Amino acid sequence: MNTPATQFPGKVFLVGAGPGDPELLTLKAHRLLRQADLVLHDDLVSAAVLSLAGRRTIVVNVGKRCGVKKITQGEINALMVDAAREGKQVVRLKSGDPGVFGRLNEELEWLRAAKIAFEIVPGITTANAAAASLGVSLTDRDKSARVIFVSGHQSGAKGPVDEPDWNSLAQADATIVVYMPGKGLRHLSRKLIAAGLAPETSAVLIAQVSSPQQNQFWTTVGALGELDSSATPSILLIGRALDHAAAHAAIESLPDLQSIKNLLPARNERRIAS
Repeated sequence: MNTPATQFPGKVFLVGAGPGDPELLTLKAHRLLRQADLVLHDDLVSAAVLSLAGRRTIVVNVGKRCGVKKITQGEINALMVDAAREGKQVVRLKSGDPGVFGRLNEELEWLRAAKIAFEIVPGITTANAAAASLGVSLTDRDKSARVIFVSGHQSGAKGPVDEPDWNSLAQADATIVVYMPGKGLRHLSRKLIAAGLAPETSAVLIAQVSSPQQNQFWTTVGALGELDSSATPSILLIGRALDHAAAHAAIESLPDLQSIKNLLPARNERRIAS
C-alpha cells in the first residue's frame, strides 16, 4: 500500500521478520533487506534474520525488552520520516507479522501525515509458527471454530480499566493465543476459570519459537500459575484443539518403559542380590 500525493523519493517498508527462523522469512522480505539503505528493527528480530541485510545497509536496533526502551516511539517515527525524505529505502523490521501487536498503526499515522510512501509486507506471526512446531492446528472442525489473539501485557499489569473482556475470551470452542504472557500466568488462570473456562483445558507455553533453543511446557489452565514464566520471549496457546498434542506430550514425558523392563527379572529368572 502506498500513500497518495507523496512528494519524497524515499519509501518505508514495514516488514514482518517472522518468528526468528530465517527460512520462514518471505522472499519479498529477504529481497528488501538486501536492498535497504536503512533497517530499523525490533529487539526480538533474530540475529540470523538481520545477517541477511546488505553489506552497505545500516542496521539500527530500535526495540525494547520487558518495557525497557532504547529509543522512544517518536524518535523511531522521526528516523523513518527523515531517512525517506533523504531518498532512502527504509525497512522497519518487526518480529512476526507487523500487524499483530506490532504498534503498526502508530507508525502508519506518522508516515501518512508526513506524506511518506510506505508498504506493508506481512510475515509469519509467532502463533502460526508455534502451532506448526508442535504439530497442531489452531482450528479444529469439532473443537475450535475460532482463534482469539490477546496481548498478555494486559493481564494484571495495568489495572481493571485495561483488563480484557474475560467472558469473551473464556470460550470452550476457541483457541486462545496470548502474546507476551509475561509473569501474569496465575492471574490469567484465575480470570479464565472465573469466566467459565474449564480448569482442565489444555495449555502450552512455548519459548523462543522456531529457534534451536525452542522449548515448550505443557500444562492446563488450572495449573498455569505453576509454570516458570522466566523463559522469554514466549507465547501461550490454550484450547481443546491442543488436546491430542497434549496427550502425546504427556506420554513422551513418561519414563522409558523399556529401560524399566531391563531392570526387572525375566520370566523364570531369579536375581540374587549381592
